[in-house]
Amino acid sequence: MKIREIESFDAFMTYGSVTRAAEAMNISQPMVSRLLSKFEQSVGFALFQRTGNQLTPTREAEQFQATIARSLISLNELKTQARAIANQQTGAIRITAQPSHADTYLLNAVAAFKRSHPNVLITINDLGLEGVLETVSSGNSDLGIGITLNLKHPMLEMTKLATCQAICVLPREHKLAGFETIDIDLLHDESFIDLALGSPLRTRIDYIFQVAGWSRKTSAEARTVRVVTKLVEQNVGIAVLDPFAQFMIDPQKAIALPLTPKIEWDVTLFHTKRPLTQIENQFIHHIQTELATQKGKLGFL
Repeated sequence: MKIREIESFDAFMTYGSVTRAAEAMNISQPMVSRLLSKFEQSVGFALFQRTGNQLTPTREAEQFQATIARSLISLNELKTQARAIANQQTGAIRITAQPSHADTYLLNAVAAFKRSHPNVLITINDLGLEGVLETVSSGNSDLGIGITLNLKHPMLEMTKLATCQAICVLPREHKLAGFETIDIDLLHDESFIDLALGSPLRTRIDYIFQVAGWSRKTSAEARTVRVVTKLVEQNVGIAVLDPFAQFMIDPQKAIALPLTPKIEWDVTLFHTKRPLTQIENQFIHHIQTELATQKGKLGFL
């Protein structure tokens, strides 16, 4: 059975005549007649009673029509799905990111992507770096975003998205808030609000201050940058954070200033060692575009 023959039969059964079927299919009447004849031969039983030039459906044809109609609906769904995939308008992307990324620029990237890909489902999960690596390598997430400190992973491809530097977040009324740049030696007697132990950023900050020759006083710890910034706003202490913290602070309550010496790391995209789909590539492009937009504000290099 050929698709065009099936379509001609459906058109005839729907419109009741060869003439109207031809009009609906935008082909000639003789062509419809030939398609119907070939289709009748292929099914192996009589579909029509012929009286002169008139065709009358048999009971078997009427019975068969229900199956034909369902099949054409499924075929049209296949065509629609194929066009949607070709036009990058269907599918799903699961992304896992560290909270400071999931809470900030990633949201803008998702919104921009959805405007041009409204039927693609985006699922966002936020975890620490170990969780990001685990979900992506296990196939439970398609893409991951996190910071890397000379990180290597045997199962994952890594693509650098940006290099950024740490900032110092201070209460608005802090004595150092009027400085343009904060040298770490100025922070010797300050109380710090830190990310939890095990955070890659916390590890890098601890190392930098150890190299400077003094330890820090930690007054509070939290898992996410958002919680840390809120504690700074409450004047619990100061914090050294990634530049995405600027999205989270209330400028009436806190200020973010660059640090010297610089504390730098890469923001990286993770995925398994497989070809990316077209919609994944499009989504990554929106992430890169959003990061480029924020480059000057956030202190990317």
